[in-house]
Amino acid sequence: MNLLSPEEIKEVFERFKKQNPSPRSELVWKNAYTLLVSTVLSAQATDRSVNKATEPLYKVADTPQKMLELGEEGLIPLIRSIGLYRTKAKHIIGLSHMLVDKFSGEVPGTREALEMLPGVGRKTANVVLNVVFSQPTMPVDTHLMRICPKIGLAEGETPLEIEKSLISRIPGEYMLQAHHWLILHGRYVCTARDPKCASCILGDICKHNKK
Repeated sequence: MNLLSPEEIKEVFERFKKQNPSPRSELVWKNAYTLLVSTVLSAQATDRSVNKATEPLYKVADTPQKMLELGEEGLIPLIRSIGLYRTKAKHIIGLSHMLVDKFSGEVPGTREALEMLPGVGRKTANVVLNVVFSQPTMPVDTHLMRICPKIGLAEGETPLEIEKSLISRIPGEYMLQAHHWLILHGRYVCTARDPKCASCILGDICKHNKK
């Protein structure tokens, strides 16, 4: 595998920054709790489908207490359009119970506490820590798994290996925005099918590694 040099990595993120100075998650959320719920719902689903379902949901349940009042049977019809909706409904009610019982209804700001919650793995915890608590974490989804080795930004075969590689190689000044830039790049430019290499802003320094 060919990896980018530190100078090339800095250039990658300078280009991302110039193109999109303030990248944001495409999930629509109102507070830490709704971001947590949306991120749980987004597993194996598009952000667009999640946003469509949560727009009416968050009008009636935007806190753990309100979600528990809605209940699993009230939640299911609102998220039925999202994949794995029954499992996700159980997780959301379960994590809402735990937030109320153990954390006074507040979303905790540590990885250990977040990963105690039903349905919350490392990637979801990383999203919440980064977006809500401004911690320099690196959520690795399928887009990052695919494009980071291809570009030469990271090496590894698992999400954790890719995450550790990215954290060790990306300069700290870019870490708060880095995963947003990379997700958007994978979603809209470096796509799995028909990647837009001809118009890619990284085309001249991408290593084009093959899996």
